[in-house]
Amino acid sequence: MRRAPALSFLLVTVFLDMLGLGLVVPIMPALLSAVTEDAGAAVRWSGLLGSVYGLLQFVVSPLLGRLSDRYGRRPVLLVSLSCLGVDWLAHAISPGPWTLLLFHALAGACAGTYTVVNAYLADVTAPEARARAYGLVGAAFGLGFVAGPTIGGLLDTVDVRLPFLAAAALSLANVGYGWFVLPESRPGDRTTPLTLRTANPVSAIAVVLRRPVLGRLGYARLCADIARMTHQSTWTFFLTHQFAWGTARVGAVLAAGALAGALFQARAVGPIVRRLGDKRAAVAGGVLGVAALAGTAFATTPWLLHLLQAVGVLASVGGAAAQSWLSRAVRADEQGTVQGALTGIDAAAETVVPVLVGTAFAWSLTHAAPGLVFAAAAVFAAGSTLLLATTPDLRRP
Repeated sequence: MRRAPALSFLLVTVFLDMLGLGLVVPIMPALLSAVTEDAGAAVRWSGLLGSVYGLLQFVVSPLLGRLSDRYGRRPVLLVSLSCLGVDWLAHAISPGPWTLLLFHALAGACAGTYTVVNAYLADVTAPEARARAYGLVGAAFGLGFVAGPTIGGLLDTVDVRLPFLAAAALSLANVGYGWFVLPESRPGDRTTPLTLRTANPVSAIAVVLRRPVLGRLGYARLCADIARMTHQSTWTFFLTHQFAWGTARVGAVLAAGALAGALFQARAVGPIVRRLGDKRAAVAGGVLGVAALAGTAFATTPWLLHLLQAVGVLASVGGAAAQSWLSRAVRADEQGTVQGALTGIDAAAETVVPVLVGTAFAWSLTHAAPGLVFAAAAVFAAGSTLLLATTPDLRRP
């Protein structure tokens, strides 16, 4: 198998996914305002688009993972990328919000990129090398986050729809690239059952969570997702309120953190996990994450905030290590099924948590306690770390 081209394609895919998101997210308010011709309606439609995308991803991700076990990783990944490109193109040419909603729902239903990428990497990398591979995926994610808003801002000065055309072109070009360079990592197994029960996201997730070791790792993943989404949903608002920073400085802090995280995951995660092992590295990353979140809750000076941000970068070793550990706890013929269920857990958190956290953060501002949500995130991160620390490191569930 041509692993080098395959790994390159997967990293390019993750980078372009995040680059496309970074291109369009800063421009979305302007596009929706132009489409709806009403600022209030634009805000409501923005929230609806995000919720529908997350809901459809939750509903369909377990099925996509199952399909990748049954029919192979390659076709599922290429179809998912094609749907994403069509979604961005629809954003560029859509005459009204209902068209945007339709195609954004389609993109959510086809959002199997990370499910299949994680399963593919488990197929083609030895267990001891997976943490490094997942670290590289995290680095590609971070670099896309840095590059996207910058390029999107430049394109927006030409035309508000141009960033969406650029995102569509990049996604569809990547499909063509993958068609020629991406080999199949694992031939599909047509004996893998495909039933209504296995396609039901609640049933698929419940099956994973009921397994002794895998279930504990899944609950740890859920707690970590809640902590991560709490941080992501309120970070920029917290910086603006607590330190009175403008958008330029907030953007610089976000970009610096993402770039530092990408470099760390690309260069340091593999050696660290090789030395500590998946479990100890995951627990160490969890402890650092708890410290970063808890410290942020009480940060009142910029230097302390930057120090805690550096601790958070070091904590990213935990995510790659935990993902590697999860992949080792799963049989080769069910990697897609389990990764799909885990993506469903991620999607559920990404759909529900921002709404709840936004409400909680607004309440905390009225009570002069803006760091309260970060303290709550630290509690969930601590729960995740405790689950990891008390789970036996077995090769199979």
